[in-house]
Amino acid sequence: MYRASVGHQSFTFPDLKAVLAAASPARSGDALAGIAAETAQQRVAARMALADLPLKAFLNDALVPYEADEVTRLIIDGHDAAAFAPVAHLTVGGLRDWLLSDAATTEVLQALAPGLTPEMVAAVSKLMRNQDLIAVAKKCRVVTRFRNTLGLPGTLAVRLQPNHPSDKPEGIVASMLDGLMYGAGDAVIGINPVADNLPALVELLKLLDRIVGHFAIPTQTCVLTHVTNTMAAMQRGAPVDLVFQSIAGTEGANTSFGISLALLDEAHAMALDLKRGTLGDNVMYFETGQGSALSAGAHHGVDQQTCEARAYAVARRYRPLLVNTVVGFIGPEYLYDGKQIIRAGLEDHFCGKLLGLPMGCDVCYTNHAEADQDDMDSLLVLLASAGLNFVMGVPGADDVMLNYQSTSFHDALFVRRLLGLQRAPEFEAWLARMGITDARGELLPPDGSRMLGGLQSLGFQGTA
Repeated sequence: MYRASVGHQSFTFPDLKAVLAAASPARSGDALAGIAAETAQQRVAARMALADLPLKAFLNDALVPYEADEVTRLIIDGHDAAAFAPVAHLTVGGLRDWLLSDAATTEVLQALAPGLTPEMVAAVSKLMRNQDLIAVAKKCRVVTRFRNTLGLPGTLAVRLQPNHPSDKPEGIVASMLDGLMYGAGDAVIGINPVADNLPALVELLKLLDRIVGHFAIPTQTCVLTHVTNTMAAMQRGAPVDLVFQSIAGTEGANTSFGISLALLDEAHAMALDLKRGTLGDNVMYFETGQGSALSAGAHHGVDQQTCEARAYAVARRYRPLLVNTVVGFIGPEYLYDGKQIIRAGLEDHFCGKLLGLPMGCDVCYTNHAEADQDDMDSLLVLLASAGLNFVMGVPGADDVMLNYQSTSFHDALFVRRLLGLQRAPEFEAWLARMGITDARGELLPPDGSRMLGGLQSLGFQGTA
């Protein structure tokens, strides 16, 4: 039982789940679940109770029962007590103050990451203003490698997302060419396929591999299909760079995705055995999003932001190259408007980085949400200022296959120029060799003749 008073009003919270839920900033998903604070006073009281809570309490009070949930078991059994020791004496409020102090340097935060649980970082995020989330996340650095180096200070990578509503190769290649000419694609060239049959997926993997190989592009490719499809493709000898999967923060939600930790273990081992990385062996790509556990009916009464942070424990197990929150994709039932989407994006990035993950974000919204591109412009600049590892690059910011609004190649170019951010160094050098950028990384006047000539030699005579 937890109690706190605001003015002359006293509030009681039956358990830790209730405190965390009531302390969360207002969002439609928690209201839908019936666990949100009913008044501003109740929210303040919950935050006061949370601020005084010792961090050690999260090691003894599982929000989702240990016996019933493999994600809980992963969190508890994998906790690094030695890494936790420097902050073990702190309360949640004390952790907030310490994170914002000069003592919490990049190196110190890197060493601390294995000692923090998702519930701890979710809790401290609820006590933070947006500027606090940005300031702390900026100090966190997570560098990963496959064919290039991602997450270095002063860089922002872009996933080139050449989706096509019928998986037509010419359409995919046209979008790839468009993105590359804008300097996008260093995070990954990743397709969300329409097809779900194995032969078609293998052909898409071969298509991406042919183009990347022909032009010697220092990047990685991915077809974002279910992990079992990717495993089957690897068994057929398909050129798989990264294994993709959407993940969630409870066993039940992951079961709804058709996955388990054992399955991800197997896929990770298979990808490592391929040894396709030239600079490193970070072979996994995960996507997450607030509301997934609630939409699966598997949230156990835990607020959606804490469930999201628990998904990062799953991701952390596999040392991924990329993780991104698809922040506004699920819809207004979970994040109602631009204000909620912006806050969620900053929370997710903060929590993921503090847990040691290479966080990116699909800065996005659905057309029936109370949000627009101005909101996404704001979130893009805020996240890039906070040290985001990568964003999405979608032609025109309008995904014609998934039917939602994201960020464009031009948006990525804008924020790179605004904040003086570079691409992955190996990719930056390739762009200069191809005559796409100058020595400073600035785009040269468009001249796609060299790329078009190479594509024609591969059999692409036109685009659609």
